[in-house]
Amino acid sequence: MQTATQSMKELMQTKWNKRPLIISGPCSAETEEQVMETATRLAKTGKVDVLRAGIWKPRTKPGLFEGIGTKGLPWLASAKKVTGLPITVEVATAKHVQDALQFDVDMLWIGARTTVNPFSVQEVADALRGVDIPVLIKNPINADLELWTGGIERLQKVGVKQVGMIHRGFASYGNTEFRNAPMWHLPIEMKRRFPGMPLICDPSHICGNRTLLQSVSQKSIDLDFDGIMLETHIDPDNAWSDAKQQITPEKFAEMLDALVWRHENTDAKEFITALATLREQINHLDDELMTILGQRMKIADKIGEYKKNNDITILQTNRWNEILEKAYAKGEKLGLSKEFITKYYDAIHLESINHQNNIMNS
Repeated sequence: MQTATQSMKELMQTKWNKRPLIISGPCSAETEEQVMETATRLAKTGKVDVLRAGIWKPRTKPGLFEGIGTKGLPWLASAKKVTGLPITVEVATAKHVQDALQFDVDMLWIGARTTVNPFSVQEVADALRGVDIPVLIKNPINADLELWTGGIERLQKVGVKQVGMIHRGFASYGNTEFRNAPMWHLPIEMKRRFPGMPLICDPSHICGNRTLLQSVSQKSIDLDFDGIMLETHIDPDNAWSDAKQQITPEKFAEMLDALVWRHENTDAKEFITALATLREQINHLDDELMTILGQRMKIADKIGEYKKNNDITILQTNRWNEILEKAYAKGEKLGLSKEFITKYYDAIHLESINHQNNIMNS
């Protein structure tokens, strides 16, 4: 006879393979009533696959609410029993893992502040050795893909078979639009490194406010992310943590309904033919760009020789500013953003400097 634990494990496996995978619940478990009401209202929407709640909360400064602790785990267990939905919590230590498993938590995630520390990730990984449970790992706070990759590899090395990634944005000095800058090119690179591994977006921590949640969620869908983890609360404005980025379960359901869910592929012949034609055009243009860039660097080599022979420095600030301003004006007319022009020309400039530096020191 199948036990309840076996049945829930099979359900969790089904949810893990589902696309999109939708995870929601409060930033923090505050009271048993709050957890139960949030869970039941989420379950009523019929749109949530896994219930989440923060039990242990790593905070930037002392004195802030750092989570209710282990006593909140029975509340989540009760919510699972009432709703029939799997549950997930964040873990940062071996003790967290042990306590979560004791209360039959179905999925775990490692937070950004833990991912940044290889010793902490290894401690969690060691506690999961031999445990058959899905584990998601958030990107580190700083934009370091090697730390993120290392965290994944540590989990895989101890035998965790079901590993996924959560993109929650990166801390960026001077960033004003987002709480954590999305830097979309970084999770895209992780998708390239780990093809087939689930990648979930956490719009709550990227945005830090309710206003941008839908647009960031849609962007992740358009980039072929595999799901969304979003914070919900029965009374968001009075939440004990991260109040500004939480929404009610009902608003969450409305937002999901408004999103346009896209697919990576289609069997439509007209689409496939048109896309193949356009991609071939891009391939030709990419070839031309590479050829032109190669020619540009050959000229940079010649400039380096002249500078070397005349004892002139490589960096010419006035000339560089002139090039950038001209590129901004031209790019605006061509529909290219200033941000893109800056990154593009910075890369070209750095390569040019490297070429000239090789000439100078040859």
